[in-house]
Amino acid sequence: MLRHLPAIPMSTLPWLDPDFLWFPPPDEALRDPDGLLAAGGDLAPERLVLAYRSGIFPWYGENQPILWWSPDPRCVIVPGEEHVSRSLRRTLNQQRFRITSDQAFREVIRRCGSARPEGTWIIPEMIEAYETLHQQGLAHSFEAWNREGELVGGLYGVALGRCFFGESMFSRETNASKVVFVTLCQQLARWGYRLLDCQVENDHLLTLGAHTIPRTEFLSILQENVDQLPDQTGWQIDSPWPSSGEV
Repeated sequence: MLRHLPAIPMSTLPWLDPDFLWFPPPDEALRDPDGLLAAGGDLAPERLVLAYRSGIFPWYGENQPILWWSPDPRCVIVPGEEHVSRSLRRTLNQQRFRITSDQAFREVIRRCGSARPEGTWIIPEMIEAYETLHQQGLAHSFEAWNREGELVGGLYGVALGRCFFGESMFSRETNASKVVFVTLCQQLARWGYRLLDCQVENDHLLTLGAHTIPRTEFLSILQENVDQLPDQTGWQIDSPWPSSGEV
């Protein structure tokens, strides 16, 4: 969910026709840079849904064509198996943040894009595409509000079946994004989700319990769950921390 764009070898990539809804098989992705699969196409909702269903996601910067990725290995977390450190548990018990869902999607995605001093891949056309998915009930946000009512953390992603594909997160106060992430994991577990896709590993995610699995295993889990309805289709948080036994 936190990524830095590598150098891109454009000449070796298949180019997608915006008028033809198709992706190459994920196992045809490059090894260097890891997972780069194709370029071109568009960010229409139908293409984005097909991409996520196929284990593919868009990631590119300004002045680049749309780039599509399916890295191997894949960074994931099983909802309910997140790691909560002692210090984070204290923060959760203090209830310093109020966590909501789908209350400020537009603001969350914009802040995710503006929170990166090294530059961002969350450019205007990406924002517009995910706002469309949000309007269609496919993209969702979780928000953290401090005691003054200020938005200080959040994340967003795409939900298909029993799979949630995390895209990005931001934090304006210490531990705000971690509290949002743990709340998301626990809520997904209660709703019967089987997979939280974190895409590419980083130290921040690993401390929260994320790990990597081979792409083949990721695609198998995806295939088993992407068409299975979760236990709850609404996106209202029904059990804020601390849950039963989590103190």
